[in-house]
Amino acid sequence: MFQSFNPKNVVRTPFLFLTGKGGVGKTSTACATALALADGGKRVLLISTDPASNLQDVFGIELTNSPKAVPSVENLFISNLDPEASAKAYREKVVGPYRGILPESVVTTMEEQLSGACTVEIAAFDEFTSLLTNTEIISQYDHIIFDTAPTGHTLRLLQLPTAWNGFLEESTHGASCLGPLSGLADKKNLYSETVDVLSDPNKTTLILVTRPDVSSLLEADRASKELKEIGIKNQILIVNGLLQNYMKEDEVSLAFYRRQRDALKQLPDNLKQTVSYSLPFVSYSLTGVENLRYLFKEYFIPIVDLNTDNKISNLLRMNDVINEFSASNTRLIFTMGKGGVGKTTVASAIAVGLVEKGHLVHLTTTDPAAHLQYQFQSNQLNPNLTISSINPKHEVEKYKAEVLANTGTDLDEEGLAYLQEDLNSPCTEEIAVFRAFAEVVAKSEDEIVVIDTAPTGHTLLLLDAAQSYSKEIARSTGVVPECVTKLLPKIRNSKETSVVIVTLAEATPVLEASRLQDDLRRAKISPKWWVINQSLLATNTKDPVLSGKAISEKEWIHEVNTNLADKCAIIPRLSEEKVGYEKLKDYFNESV
Repeated sequence: MFQSFNPKNVVRTPFLFLTGKGGVGKTSTACATALALADGGKRVLLISTDPASNLQDVFGIELTNSPKAVPSVENLFISNLDPEASAKAYREKVVGPYRGILPESVVTTMEEQLSGACTVEIAAFDEFTSLLTNTEIISQYDHIIFDTAPTGHTLRLLQLPTAWNGFLEESTHGASCLGPLSGLADKKNLYSETVDVLSDPNKTTLILVTRPDVSSLLEADRASKELKEIGIKNQILIVNGLLQNYMKEDEVSLAFYRRQRDALKQLPDNLKQTVSYSLPFVSYSLTGVENLRYLFKEYFIPIVDLNTDNKISNLLRMNDVINEFSASNTRLIFTMGKGGVGKTTVASAIAVGLVEKGHLVHLTTTDPAAHLQYQFQSNQLNPNLTISSINPKHEVEKYKAEVLANTGTDLDEEGLAYLQEDLNSPCTEEIAVFRAFAEVVAKSEDEIVVIDTAPTGHTLLLLDAAQSYSKEIARSTGVVPECVTKLLPKIRNSKETSVVIVTLAEATPVLEASRLQDDLRRAKISPKWWVINQSLLATNTKDPVLSGKAISEKEWIHEVNTNLADKCAIIPRLSEEKVGYEKLKDYFNESV
């Protein structure tokens, strides 16, 4: 159907960006690509721009912002652009020269202004742009590969050069943007150079990674179109995880194969015009150098007998999760985890299950790459279920109007121009979305609120930013809404709020979810439930490839159930995609 992807035959540009829906295999594809090019004699730098990067899990080494050589592999260097570390260095660069010169209170105020997610974004962006335009760095490598964050974050990152440049071009008073943007005017040339590099087909290739399922294909299509609009037109598509063959006598294998082929029949017209490749569904974990080298050889482990005594029957199921939430009258439920593990589906199933128990439920998403609309489509809903999403563009306009109404009337012409300038910066979106998030959480006073969160890194930034954003909202509007002041106490109250960590039975999702749980606990938020989604071990497949994958799940299911989760439920990989209210009921039927 598609020709097999091999970097040695395809890669022609010095810069590669891999993007796509969370969980489609961007990191494993980026790592295997970097390794293949390095093995071919090319000097390669692989960088993650994902706030929830897992490069360190794939290669088994600790990483920092500085490139680090991969042991036993010549020519390959990797690094993480850690947003928090970048922000810390950026803050000190701005504030440091004034320590001991200005009063301590003034320095403290400067640090507060530079404490929000806006600063994190700008700092990471500064490093990102320097890598694309710094000739000293570029000259050291034949290829620089960016393993980007899930699509919503990536689109924002790649659009930033245009956004910041446009903002600075229109600025007449010197950008303020709540402090972090001060002094950025001298970077106009750098941002223009970045735009030129991204849109030059001789320098940059965008690799859209997708799975052969409808939602991933739609996400790839959306990303492709939006990136073409900002000039990034040199694109290729990789369909990852394509099952090459199936066993006719194995229902799971046949359903898996047909589901993938049916999805590919719905390939959007825009993607049909894109040069496309495929990578096989493999039976082994794509961690470690040797396993990564197998990927382009289409290797799979020999057929084995799957031990039926796998103790999966001892694990709880989705109906147990829903029954507990219903009995305890939990008011606020978050689904969290690595992108692509099925947070949207699990959140939707929980919402439908609670509605079927007789509860009023509001289901929403804070994910920039939201998929609730696809999950329910135009399906007839139960009147006790309402659905929404936080639309950044809508929230920005709403926030701007309120700020201007509350404070703009008291300003002279120059002051009003300065305020409008402040509000037109890209950072305003972060504050507007945060406030909308707080308003949705407040709905739990009257109904159960189920929140499908953004992928892990974005979620943590959102929760960690609560106090600093309260200050910024007060500064802009003159008042902090009650929903904002109540937000953190409500989230930390285990009688009101529950976090469901969703994972797959694979190394990277489990390790990342474990780190997420540690971070949440430091923030005084204690997850109770883990849900292991799409488990092949929970099916009875005898297909050689699927069975091999099922066996590899065992250690991670044991790790979650024994060492990580207070309570653990498992969802088998289902034969069909559950789209629509009625189909979602299948998740909590006893038969599943």
